[in-house]
Amino acid sequence: MTLYLEDPLLRSARAGAHNFIAHLVAVLEQAGYRVHFAATEEVASNDGLALTHMIPPPPGGLTFRRVYHYPFWAIEPSAERWAWDVAKEAYSPDLVPKTEADKFYERWQKRLFPTAKASRQNGFVYVPLQGRLLEHRSFQSCAPIDMLRATLNADPHRPVVAALHPKERYSDVEMEALTRLAHRSPMLTLRTGGMEDMLRDCDYIVTMNSAAAFNGMFFGKPSILFAKIDFHHVALHAMPENLSAFDEITHHAPDYARYLWWFWHERAINAGRPDVREKIRAALRRGGWSLPT
Repeated sequence: MTLYLEDPLLRSARAGAHNFIAHLVAVLEQAGYRVHFAATEEVASNDGLALTHMIPPPPGGLTFRRVYHYPFWAIEPSAERWAWDVAKEAYSPDLVPKTEADKFYERWQKRLFPTAKASRQNGFVYVPLQGRLLEHRSFQSCAPIDMLRATLNADPHRPVVAALHPKERYSDVEMEALTRLAHRSPMLTLRTGGMEDMLRDCDYIVTMNSAAAFNGMFFGKPSILFAKIDFHHVALHAMPENLSAFDEITHHAPDYARYLWWFWHERAINAGRPDVREKIRAALRRGGWSLPT
């Protein structure tokens, strides 16, 4: 079995210094596999079982990825989050223990955003942008630039703050399209980054499927999604031809503590828990790999 990784993850794994990968390797070796490490760029030549990190695996292989924050992980046949098992499962808050979920939520809220206090004083819509702003991809209901136009039309009374992703490289054509839209729309402001401040102060979030919407749950902020994603269960959904979600968003208040308990505690692999190897085995078996019981 070959484990394909990019640097510096490859160096960390070879040194046995990565907690989750060390557990993963232990499970595979206990099942009788010999585990080899290789660089990600070599994956195309694979002719056996393979595990990749965040990229599509070769036929018969699996991929693993952090579930938004450490130490939560997933192992899946697809690199597309919206194709993961959790995305296909039905979620029922009534099946989640309320007291336990509240404690879990409070603990992770303090750990991830210790100084943030949610408010809705500034009355604006936060639109975290991702990449490829002018393209309508198969998992999206429209191109991101059209999502921004739809937001301005659907909620004309609130300022809209569109935040460029600080790690994305935007083309001149993309920036020209955004600038033209901002000139025509006095309610639109462009900025880069600043996710935590935006989540703290916005009324709600509109995005394709940015992780900012996932983080917004820790601030109690509802989201409207224009694309598929794994954490879709408690968000509202929109497309240019159906913007009814904007009529519902200010009253949309799911129990985020219950959802995050289900999503992370029940459905993800927590590398810090005693049952981490048991959950790794279960995920590998779901992916079609043969492991002894």
